[in-house]
Amino acid sequence: MATATAQMNDEALDRAQNGQSVSNYPTIYAGFEALGIATAAILPRINIFSYRAWKAKGRQVRRGEHGVKVVTYLPTEKKVKQPDGSEKIEHGKRPWRATVFHISQTDSLTA
Repeated sequence: MATATAQMNDEALDRAQNGQSVSNYPTIYAGFEALGIATAAILPRINIFSYRAWKAKGRQVRRGEHGVKVVTYLPTEKKVKQPDGSEKIEHGKRPWRATVFHISQTDSLTA
């Protein structure tokens, strides 16, 4: 059984690789270009991930690196009591601020 931290890392990686929204792309490109990374080297969902997603990929963000702040949405579930006494699960999303890093800001954990 995976540890809770490993599970959170894997979930972060899954959301990063399989998400559908591209609304953060302009922010990601502008932010990494400002950090001196060439536009051609910026590939969201391929070489741009959050700290936890990089951990799940076996990489560590180097100490002192500055990433780009983005807003994403996390899925939520809420139990709602029905008038007949049963419970219904409502699904939704909530905003979450995250910082993403380029692969050039990371090192492999397997050296």
